[in-house]
Amino acid sequence: MVQVEVVATEELGDRSYLAHDGTVAVAIDPQRDIDRIQSALDRLGVRCTLVMETHVHNDYVSGGYQLAKVTGAVYAVSAHDTVDFDHHPVRDGEEFTAGSMTVKVVATPGHTDHHLSYVVSDDDGPPVVFSGGSLLYGSVGRTDLVDPARTEELARAQYQSARKLAALLPGEAGVYPTHGFGSFCSAGPTGDGPQGTLADELAGNDALTEPDENRFVERLVAGLTAYPAYYAHMGARNRSGPSPIDLSTPERVRPDQLAARIAAGEWVVDLRDRTAYAADHVAGTIGIGLSAQFATWLGWLIPWGTPLTLIGQSAGQVADAQRQLVRIGIDHLAGHALGEPGDLAAAGTRRSYPVASFDDLAGRTSENKADNVVLDVRRDDEWATSHIPGALHIPLHDVLQRLDDIPDTTLWVHCAGGYRASIASGLLDRAGHDVVCVDDDYAHAEELGLVTTTAITAATGALR
Repeated sequence: MVQVEVVATEELGDRSYLAHDGTVAVAIDPQRDIDRIQSALDRLGVRCTLVMETHVHNDYVSGGYQLAKVTGAVYAVSAHDTVDFDHHPVRDGEEFTAGSMTVKVVATPGHTDHHLSYVVSDDDGPPVVFSGGSLLYGSVGRTDLVDPARTEELARAQYQSARKLAALLPGEAGVYPTHGFGSFCSAGPTGDGPQGTLADELAGNDALTEPDENRFVERLVAGLTAYPAYYAHMGARNRSGPSPIDLSTPERVRPDQLAARIAAGEWVVDLRDRTAYAADHVAGTIGIGLSAQFATWLGWLIPWGTPLTLIGQSAGQVADAQRQLVRIGIDHLAGHALGEPGDLAAAGTRRSYPVASFDDLAGRTSENKADNVVLDVRRDDEWATSHIPGALHIPLHDVLQRLDDIPDTTLWVHCAGGYRASIASGLLDRAGHDVVCVDDDYAHAEELGLVTTTAITAATGALR
């Protein structure tokens, strides 16, 4: 029976895989930090002979090229994708042997033009399919990343590809997608279980349960939401054969150097949690707490190529942030600093802002509306579903581009759970605005009757 080892990258909502027979392994869609794959190979006592990409990824920098180099494995990439490195070009219907396993290449366009899935089987047990960004758990991969003008065309291809896999495989076949666990590469809500089968998808995946292709395409297109700006840079990196990562500790900088970098307009990001940042931070820094969403939001917001310095409470915190960042192609940090604001700020360069709840906001709305504004930084689809009447809506990813649209008054900033509101509050505080960060669950606003609701179903990745 084909055995599958899952290497999850929860921070980006993706999974890499090792399919093995106890001796030989096939790696599918490995992430940039390949040391995790190498550790799994060592632990399992297997050697990697094939590294296979389902597609040229848009949401992370691949580790496939480097993994193939260090293991001596064959590196399989679609023959129709133009890349700048040595590889084995593969086509629909081609088969490989890896130990006792057979790997069949299946063209499944939709998420990208030349997307492939890989069906792995042996003589004992059902096959498994590594479906990349094609058939996900309960959904499919989004189809607007190649070219927004071709979204509908690729959505139709995605529908046909999902059905092609369903016709090819038995119900007990294991399904192992790369995307769909919070990734913005998903076209809709997905399951996040450890594994699934084709039978599960036949029962609950819209691409397989909706008999009308036109209705499927209409729903898919309508459900697509904004995706991180750094996606624009990932394809080119992956086509070039990304270089090895360098996780060595970046230069440690002094308080005066931090001040100079802030004055020069560089990004200095404070990794502490949002409560600590609000209470006390070095003026001009940006608070993005180290969490599963850290790299997504930093990569989405930072002007690409801007020098970046991290402030952490420990070397381990900086190292964790650095690992997240190399996965999206932010390879070189300008430096790091360790300590609390009192240790790092020059005299007179510390700031703070208040943190509130929706109860506090409710009190404000009944007393003092004219002197302040509620700023909702959730996505467009979240706003369309429900919002606080009278609030100003600017999604977090648009805040820096729309600073001129933000009034010069006290801003009560909220999102769905506090994390995005904290980032927005830090950015606005840095720009000189008077902010109150609402660190509360949006459900509480609903309980208090603060919101108006529209019967629209939200789609992808509800970030908090």
